[in-house]
Amino acid sequence: MNVAVPGCLITGYEKLIPALTLPDVNDRHVFAAAIRAGAQVIVTANLRDFPESELAQFGVEAKHPDEFVMDLFNLDGVRVHQAVSATAARWRNPPGTPADVCDRLVAAGLPISAAALRR
Repeated sequence: MNVAVPGCLITGYEKLIPALTLPDVNDRHVFAAAIRAGAQVIVTANLRDFPESELAQFGVEAKHPDEFVMDLFNLDGVRVHQAVSATAARWRNPPGTPADVCDRLVAAGLPISAAALRR
């Protein structure tokens, strides 16, 4: 990830961890990093461990990946289609198609996004 997205690593969040309250204490580092980065959204399928009541205090919300991709799709569907095509084009063994990417999205729990991309 660090090579693909330079500057993606967040540092200096560790001191925030002890003050944060979440149902799973092992998720506090994610929340702390989001606060430190000034993120508005934590994208996770684990929504139950990121309650709105805790996140809202810091201007952060949790979204399921399917909802997040649909937000992107609704903002700029053309670019999302381009990203899916580019992803498929990078697959080599075996080669991929946009339909293959959509199949993987369904398998990963993003059926709504996959259906929108197939239209």
